[in-house]
Formats: sequence, C-alpha cells, structure tokens
Amino acid sequence: MLNIVLIEPEIPNNTGNIGRLCVGTESRLHLVHPFGFVINDKNLKRSGLDYWVHLDVTEYENVAEWKSKISDLSRVFLMSSHADKSYLEIDFQDGDWLVFGKESKGLCFEVLEQFENHLTIPMSNLIRSFNIANSVAFVIGEAKRQIMLNK
Repeated sequence: MLNIVLIEPEIPNNTGNIGRLCVGTESRLHLVHPFGFVINDKNLKRSGLDYWVHLDVTEYENVAEWKSKISDLSRVFLMSSHADKSYLEIDFQDGDWLVFGKESKGLCFEVLEQFENHLTIPMSNLIRSFNIANSVAFVIGEAKRQIMLNK
C-alpha cells in the first residue's frame, strides 16, 4: 500500500476526493493537523461519497507525531512546485510515503528541511500549481503503475 499524507489540508472537498482516490487505489491516507475544516464536514463526506467508511485513515496532531511512525525516512517523498526533480524520475515502491502540503501554500520550509526527497510535477509556466487532488492522482497513478509492473 502507498501512504498518502496531507499536511494541514484546508479544503474538505479536496480531502474527500483524495480519500475516495485512496479507497480506489488501496492506499492509506494520513492527515496531519491542523485542518481547515472539521472531519465530519458535509462537503468532506459528499466528495468522499459513501466510500469514506472504507478508507484506511489516520490522523496526527502534528508533523512530529506523524514522522515518528515512519520506519524508513528515505522512502518519504515530498511534493513541491519548487523542487528540481520530477516524480517521474523516481522508482516508487510499495509502502512509500507521498506527502502533499496545504492548498494555499504547499509544504512549509520547516517540513521540507526534515526530508531529502523533494519532487515536483512538471507543468506549464502558465500556472503555479495543480489542484492538490489532481496532484495526488498523478503521483499515485505513476507509483501504482510502477508497483504493478514490478510484481
């Protein structure tokens, strides 16, 4: 299973959509507080539809608590529009941690400096970033494709 981490998610619809994606790809979702919504928010439930009950989800009070659960920090990949290396250059493995920041600002410097693997999603210069749910879908899709090919 892949581990999808949302650090301080702000928009319930995005989190619900990502939760649904995690159910469909048999990935685990890890949510790091604080959130910009309450976890029972009707938009979260609506965008996750009735799949939310099937979601393998864990909440953490902060980054330190989440980080303490990771056995191999070399398999943590942080997505940042400021990174130089593309996610398409990585050999993903089952159990990898794919980390995404809050919608308004991405991952803060304090989080980025704690890990070595910073990746970007190639995009046109006409935009600053992709929607977080789309970003998660890109990266999960590539990681799952590689994992399936290596079975």
